[in-house]
Amino acid sequence: MGTELSETYKDKNPIFLSVLNGAFMFAADLLRACPIACELNFVKLSSYEGTATTGQVQTVIGLDKNIEGRHIIILEDIIDTGTTMHHFLKTIARFKPASVRLVTLLFKPDALVHDLNIDSVGFEIPNKFVVGYGLDYNEQGRNIKSIYQLVEKE
Repeated sequence: MGTELSETYKDKNPIFLSVLNGAFMFAADLLRACPIACELNFVKLSSYEGTATTGQVQTVIGLDKNIEGRHIIILEDIIDTGTTMHHFLKTIARFKPASVRLVTLLFKPDALVHDLNIDSVGFEIPNKFVVGYGLDYNEQGRNIKSIYQLVEKE
């Protein structure tokens, strides 16, 4: 994924826009694999409580950089229903970037309810709740090195 992005954006100085909190580990590893001139910025969006989406997207930390005419690469940890990105892509479009590319580490195609153009997917996974490598359950588990399916006790 890093090689592909580096080739596509080698002379464009893109802005990687990492969605906090979940995508921070993915963003760090992906940027290390992209030896091109680029910038990194963060936004914090929230639409989950526990293991379920609330259906409402809140911008907790917004975009603080002028992106008009810039190439934007949005880095997301996981796309399941697509609600967060559906909302955020509309917001980003208002700032008139040159291009927007959506990159996600994990994608749950069986959970998707919004029509999204996901440009790069690391791994497709079943519609199960996962934690680790930046992904959390009520803010716990982000520091787990690998990704695991959350199993609820009966």
